[in-house]
Amino acid sequence: MKSGESKRHGVLLAAAAVLVLALAVVSVAVGVFDLSWQGLVEGGEERLNALVLLASRVPRTIAVLLVGMSMGVAGLLMQLLSRNRFVSPSTAGTVESASFGILITMVFTPNAPVMVKMLIAAAFALAGTALLMLIIRRTPLRSPLVVPLIGLMLGGVIGAATTFIAYRYNLLQSLASWTTGDFSRVLRGRYELLWVSGGLTAIAYFAADRFTVAGMGESFTKNLGIDYRKVMILGLVIVSLVTAVNVVTVGAVPFIGLVVPNVVSLLVGDNVRRAIPWIAVFGAGFVLACDLLGRTLRYPYEVPVGTVIGVVGAALFLFLLLRRSSRVG
Repeated sequence: MKSGESKRHGVLLAAAAVLVLALAVVSVAVGVFDLSWQGLVEGGEERLNALVLLASRVPRTIAVLLVGMSMGVAGLLMQLLSRNRFVSPSTAGTVESASFGILITMVFTPNAPVMVKMLIAAAFALAGTALLMLIIRRTPLRSPLVVPLIGLMLGGVIGAATTFIAYRYNLLQSLASWTTGDFSRVLRGRYELLWVSGGLTAIAYFAADRFTVAGMGESFTKNLGIDYRKVMILGLVIVSLVTAVNVVTVGAVPFIGLVVPNVVSLLVGDNVRRAIPWIAVFGAGFVLACDLLGRTLRYPYEVPVGTVIGVVGAALFLFLLLRRSSRVG
């Protein structure tokens, strides 16, 4: 990239980051409780303002940022490793597999710590994602649209099995409370696991060049002396852990990993090391905007962010599908 173009991208990225920061400030200020900024510096009964700010508003905003960043980058990794633009945790059965893992813990170890639930959900997410990769490798693909269709069918089968088992054990309501994407239950002491997702996002950035090479195919990767299998395992582990952490903490938030990387690719191209910061910023801003929309549509009531992103993300997904189909045609 030329020096002038690099500076321009840097300025635009900084401007986008400032815009997301402004959205974060708005997110902290919006809520049913009328937060008094003057009361934050006063004592007595006004300490309630500080409690609401530090125990609820700030943790919620941080959780939104971490989920948006990590799920966007996880989607990019899945697209690189599968070599398909329309694969993401929500279209590959990864989210459904993580939800199935949570159900298993609810059935067999209902009192297990959150960390145990996260590890079991990650193991199931890894198994589900690996199964999709195996199916893709053994299926003749005449169109890139076949891969997400296979992923959606696999996710549907896993989701149906999860619902059936939850129904048999009378756990449908409990499962829904765990898996519905919703930031309203985020409080101080109940969101810190999401920092693991932030750390995994950083690891993905540092390994961006290896993922770029792996995305060019197994033979090309081996010719450059890079262990393709290890890169694949690292990518799948990152995707599975990020998905499990987010599902366990805030529930399933769909379409982020699908929409965000594709939109960023249209804007800044396919350079992974350059794209990851953009995906992190755009993903955080996208989830923040949808969360604010869900909190203000029926104020003072709240629409779960998973529902809002499901509607917006589905519309964008259809747009991307139609755009790709028109280009292929």
